[in-house]
Amino acid sequence: MNHKAKQSEVAGTDALDKKNESAKTQQLDASRSDATDHALTTNQGVKIADNQNSLKAGVRGSTLLEDFILREKITHFDHERIPERIVHARGVGAHGYFQAYPGNEQYTKAGFLTDSNIQTPIFVRFSTVQGPRGSADTVRDIRGFAIKFYTQEGNYDLVGNNVPVFFVQDGIKFPDFVHSVKPEPHTEIPTGGSAHDTFWDFVSLVPESAHTVMWAMSDRAIPRNLRSIQGFGVHTFRMINAEGKAIFVKFHWTPKQGLSQLLWDEAQKLSGKDPDFHRRDLYEAIESGNYPEWELGIQIVAEEDEMKFDFDLLDPTKIIPEELVPVTPIGKFVLNRNVDNFFAEIEQVAFCPAHIVPGIDFTNDPLLQARLFSYTDTQLSRLGGPNFHQLPINKPVCPFHNNQRDAMHQSFIHRGQASYQPNSIDNNWPAETPPAAQEGGFESYQERIDGKKIRQRSESFSDHFSQARLYYQSLAPHEQKHVVDAYTFELSKVQRPHIRQREVQEVLANIDLDLAQQVGKNLGIEVTAPQNPAKNSSVEKSARLTMTAFIPEDIQAKKIAVLVHDGVSQANIDAIQQWAKAEKAVAHILTPTPGPVLNQQQSPVASDGMQKAEPSIAYDAIVLVDGDNYPQALKDGVTKHYLLEAYKHLKPIVLLGDKQKLLHELKLPHDEGTLNAEDFTAVQEQFKTLIRHHRVWSREAIADTVPA
Repeated sequence: MNHKAKQSEVAGTDALDKKNESAKTQQLDASRSDATDHALTTNQGVKIADNQNSLKAGVRGSTLLEDFILREKITHFDHERIPERIVHARGVGAHGYFQAYPGNEQYTKAGFLTDSNIQTPIFVRFSTVQGPRGSADTVRDIRGFAIKFYTQEGNYDLVGNNVPVFFVQDGIKFPDFVHSVKPEPHTEIPTGGSAHDTFWDFVSLVPESAHTVMWAMSDRAIPRNLRSIQGFGVHTFRMINAEGKAIFVKFHWTPKQGLSQLLWDEAQKLSGKDPDFHRRDLYEAIESGNYPEWELGIQIVAEEDEMKFDFDLLDPTKIIPEELVPVTPIGKFVLNRNVDNFFAEIEQVAFCPAHIVPGIDFTNDPLLQARLFSYTDTQLSRLGGPNFHQLPINKPVCPFHNNQRDAMHQSFIHRGQASYQPNSIDNNWPAETPPAAQEGGFESYQERIDGKKIRQRSESFSDHFSQARLYYQSLAPHEQKHVVDAYTFELSKVQRPHIRQREVQEVLANIDLDLAQQVGKNLGIEVTAPQNPAKNSSVEKSARLTMTAFIPEDIQAKKIAVLVHDGVSQANIDAIQQWAKAEKAVAHILTPTPGPVLNQQQSPVASDGMQKAEPSIAYDAIVLVDGDNYPQALKDGVTKHYLLEAYKHLKPIVLLGDKQKLLHELKLPHDEGTLNAEDFTAVQEQFKTLIRHHRVWSREAIADTVPA
């Protein structure tokens, strides 16, 4: 069944059974505390008469130790923080639902993937890798993209990233990688970045990292927002259907919103002007009803085809080019509800790749095998013991019973004398469910294993450069330029010359000599012929690796800055607002001050924000509206800077009426991305097309010379 046919079969999903979503909502609602009409009390329920003053010996006397209200309040406050995640500490998340497309029974017996009539509740957490909780959103980094499915067969965690590969092949090297990318131990610098000696020392000595480093130096590592990133399961997993037939799969999730990126200058400015840019954008989009949506797909490899590629399926530093194995859509998911409490939901959510359900299983990927242990071990420290699954955000929607009792933070009151199995005291409950039952228990795939215990990499894991070359060669010219710029910037921050030399000569030259020579020229490094050049790949270029392959169909939730001054044309303001509403885009009227301006009829035009406080870097496109005010706009330094900066950052720009003169005054060349008209309706369709394509890439060479 093709993609469009599948989509048509699940049309009208709002009318379908939502019992799973309701169950999770009710479960969380039962755990939410609403203080409306309730008295202020202690944790023991004692009503508090005075919450403003501690108990003292006289008005100016010492505070008394017996003040149990003060002690309870301060004690709780002192322990409010829990250890942050070692990696992926800075995150944000939202609730939503997943709905399968029909026909997945041939691949798996997992109920949430085979019943297209249910909406499975999900929780998604996005995160950066390196920085602590207080770091900025827009740093150059890989983004975590973890999904918790609350299925009727148990919780399933699909814990992925926004790039399809990872830095190391074996989990034993994961602590080394993380230690290297974290801030330098003697200075605790830099926060949230990889541009420092220890990271580049490590990756230049570990060539298996070359492919993922290339992705990290690409535009994928500085996304415009979290709604416009892909997700990948990274590892190869198994799916098993009801007949016991297994296939290998790689997970992909692709945004309906298309892919979009920041320019490096924007990313740096946003880190200072709005370090919460990504989490603010996600929250506002959901609150306004612009629900982000992704399509979940799998690349399918038959067991008998496992060894047919020129790379190893179990190697997490490799992709399967879509020219070899296309992505098969199996469902979609939507984020439609923000959290009520950041700590209780986003901080306390606990993911683990080992949380799977019948119909999904692991492979022998050595990085995956280590992750199966590592995640739960982390939660024991962060969440205070083994009962973290009882927290509302982690609790399954299906019943769960076992003989695991007591331990720290136990919130259940277990009944029955027998906490062991088998037992006769409680009639042997809870009991096992044979795999062959109608809703059978989990059974691991019966893979034949025969080998000696050995600490060694398979020779099939030894090619480290060909897929890095494939990725670079598949990028659009402007994306390749950004990769060169990124390597140049990052390595310029490395203090030790021999590390820069090694990365350029022994890694980049082996990937692509021209890439190495460009970076080398920028850094003053002479590059010679490579010693171990990348092998030719079975696919020379892959069309789905460039971000230009993912252009959205609409401009829903795109943000447009509409700059106005006194004397503005009301007709064009009305046209812009009506058009934006119809397109489900966001048009903000930005004024010189927080107050309204007066239109040509001397009526007030309400302000959505002040131009100086709402910079162009926060918007996808801008419109300068005409009116009886050209001299005022010409003298307004903020407006001129707005136009210069938006032009430099390759944004689509509309200049209405006399505002067209500003291009000439600022010596900015007219191009396909600068639209001039008297009436906005004359250019609205062309403007929409420009916004869909995100940037005016043809302007980039000129824009580099524009001051901002």
